[in-house]
Amino acid sequence: MVKKRVLSGFSLLDLIMITVLASLGVAVSGVVGWMVRLITGPLFIPGGSVAGGIYMMFLVLAVSLTGKKSSAVVVAVLQALLVMVMPWAGNHGFATILTYSAPGIAIFLLLLIMRHKGCCKLCCFFACMVANLVGVALVSGVVMQLPMIPMLLGLTVGALSGGLGGLLTWSLTKQLKKLEVIK
Repeated sequence: MVKKRVLSGFSLLDLIMITVLASLGVAVSGVVGWMVRLITGPLFIPGGSVAGGIYMMFLVLAVSLTGKKSSAVVVAVLQALLVMVMPWAGNHGFATILTYSAPGIAIFLLLLIMRHKGCCKLCCFFACMVANLVGVALVSGVVMQLPMIPMLLGLTVGALSGGLGGLLTWSLTKQLKKLEVIK
């Protein structure tokens, strides 16, 4: 039997884009995250539920730019590894692997069911929203162990933020294709 390599379906350009998007996602989360937590912390709402639309945008953008559903998983795992080695980027400990990887897997599964790959406004909207909901649910339930009411509030805000991030992703993808930065 021939072993199939995990990244064999990706071109070099795909892998470069995935690496850049994963790095940008971690960098942006470090800058935006602390500002958002100033507001959401006293309300017991995870900061990621508000800023999550921006965080998850990079996962969906990877799918849109490469045309491969699995690129969301690769970006998510790469971000988890980056956060684990950079102490300023996160403080969830080993749960970081779960809280960062699960949204990428959720995007992959949703787009598999929808039979889309970041190609339209609808799939970008729902992919980013589902990813943010999964992230908020994991951080709220596993890491922060919030009571039900703050958790539901965080999920509601997370759905809105994720959907808006998905629309932003679709708009960015459309503009990049229009400018012929990508094909």
